[in-house]
Amino acid sequence: MHNQVSAAFSATGALAKHIDGFNARDAQLDMAKAVTDIIEQSGALVVEAGTGTGKTYAYLVPALLSGKKVVLSTGTKNLQEQLYYRDLPTVVKALASPLQLALLKGRSNYLCLFRLEQHYNHVPMQDDKLIQDLSLIKKWSAETHTGDIGELGYIAEDSKALPYVTSTTDNCLGKECPVYEDCHLLKARKKAQASDLVVVNHHLFFADLALKDTGFGELLPDMDVVIFDEAHQLPDIASDYFGEHVSSRLLLDLCRDIDLACKTELRDHPQLAKVAEKLALLVKDWRLQFSGDSTKGNWREAYQQLPMQTALNRVSESIDMLYLVLKSSLGRSEQIDNVFERLVQIKLRLAKLVDMQQEGVSLWYETTRLHVSLHLTPLSIADKFSAIVAADERSWVFTSATLSVNNGFSHYTEQMGLQQAKTLLLESPFNYAEQALLCVPRFMPEPHQPLMAKTLIDIACQLIEANNGRCFFLFTSHRMLQMVAKQLPDLIRQPVLVQGSSGKRLLLDQFVKLENAVLLGTSSFWEGVDVRGDTLSCVIIDKLPFASPDEPLLQARSENCVRRGQDPFFEVQLPQAVITLKQGVGRLIRDVTDRGVMVICDNRLVTKPYGEIFLTSLPPMRRTRSLDDAVTFLKQIKQETDT
Repeated sequence: MHNQVSAAFSATGALAKHIDGFNARDAQLDMAKAVTDIIEQSGALVVEAGTGTGKTYAYLVPALLSGKKVVLSTGTKNLQEQLYYRDLPTVVKALASPLQLALLKGRSNYLCLFRLEQHYNHVPMQDDKLIQDLSLIKKWSAETHTGDIGELGYIAEDSKALPYVTSTTDNCLGKECPVYEDCHLLKARKKAQASDLVVVNHHLFFADLALKDTGFGELLPDMDVVIFDEAHQLPDIASDYFGEHVSSRLLLDLCRDIDLACKTELRDHPQLAKVAEKLALLVKDWRLQFSGDSTKGNWREAYQQLPMQTALNRVSESIDMLYLVLKSSLGRSEQIDNVFERLVQIKLRLAKLVDMQQEGVSLWYETTRLHVSLHLTPLSIADKFSAIVAADERSWVFTSATLSVNNGFSHYTEQMGLQQAKTLLLESPFNYAEQALLCVPRFMPEPHQPLMAKTLIDIACQLIEANNGRCFFLFTSHRMLQMVAKQLPDLIRQPVLVQGSSGKRLLLDQFVKLENAVLLGTSSFWEGVDVRGDTLSCVIIDKLPFASPDEPLLQARSENCVRRGQDPFFEVQLPQAVITLKQGVGRLIRDVTDRGVMVICDNRLVTKPYGEIFLTSLPPMRRTRSLDDAVTFLKQIKQETDT
């Protein structure tokens, strides 16, 4: 296969013939050869491929030429669609590949015909927008072939109607469903199982791996090759799926389904409806024990409070009562049998989540405006995941632009249990020394000093003026973003776009269209955002992205480090912050012709010994402490692009 892969990337090969402007880069070919080796031999390969390496083609070509069953997993639905609708067709056409391809999303992305019918006939609440959306979905349901909710571009992503017309693993009736044969999810899964290459996302992959989705048996085909793009996201996603969680939403959904059953199949069972109604009230009372804001916290600490224990005990007692009443009704309705199974699962999970003696796990809670969820997350997934990788003769590829810390992979391979994996570090082909300038301005206050917001705004105004906008301003906290968002529009003449004011994709479209905008964003704009050319030539980062030390999972991992006699800062916090910063810096230079300035407003890069680890891990940009140098560089770029 080596010869085929080399031929495909050659100057006269299939890719050059079919893709305008394609030129193979040495790093791209090196990666393609390494992926070919691991596909032929089995085992695991960890590759950091710097921005511009062309890693997508470097793994797609060997995967398609191998003739093996391949699962390709990426970070988000947007990236999934980009791969499936843009990159894959290009390479498949160039290679004239006869393989069957499939795109498979998570359960909540597919219309559930059974739930649509139920809720369309018994509208859950008198809400005009909800009724309107349900009517639009009903009309679309007669036209769609895939049932993919993504086709509903004219309905808001957060529409109240969507949870009523999609299923969860809990409320899916599986083979007992009256419309099982017409199920869109089932059809999508059957297509995936019959395909040679399936594109999924990390959440879906781990849901299947952790056997959380048992409604239809194994969802992914027997795979020979597993490729993870954006693999830096895996440790946190995998930890979630190897844990447990229970939420007020799960309980309230269950109560709502009982209420619906009591209005249809079980009209003669008023006691069941009353018990469910009481549980729903007690669940809402329990939510009131937490603050009204959306927040995360340590569940072990919160559970020590007597009112919290009392409220949760009442919920548990009510669950026990509902369990007894449901048990006496088994066999009368498929829906009630399904609700009973869900309740049994919730009882078991809740028992685990109030066991405060457990070690090796983080117990934490998260609240939204209306709901609370409890989580049990293992502090390490290395043992579990390494056993999965070693279990079969498969090939595993983990790739991202940001996996290494201080030019080494040990942080990642230890987290994932991949100590036996082969590793490859490929630098970006971009000429960072010429194309980019890194500025760490002098005389910055410490990150938490009151003067910080004013200093940040002063610096931003100078850079925005010099560059006529065309700037990403990235923050590590919503609080700082909001402070700057209030003041900045009055101080500059360029348009200011703020994360949260509309959807991410819409904001990016506006940013590109306006050509002189400033976009203020937090975590979701630090990665997975690709703006090429002159539209973005300045990125400002407010401070080094250390996670908050009281973030519950980080806190638990840090405490675990201390127990093992290790330094939690160097083992946990620093590597995580380095990878996040690399993602943020990666927004600036996206092409060989891109030029720009990266400004990191944090003295610690220069004053702290660990600053050197950050700088070593970043691309080799020219460095300065002078803001005047940065302004001059931007003016020079602007002058050259204007002429």
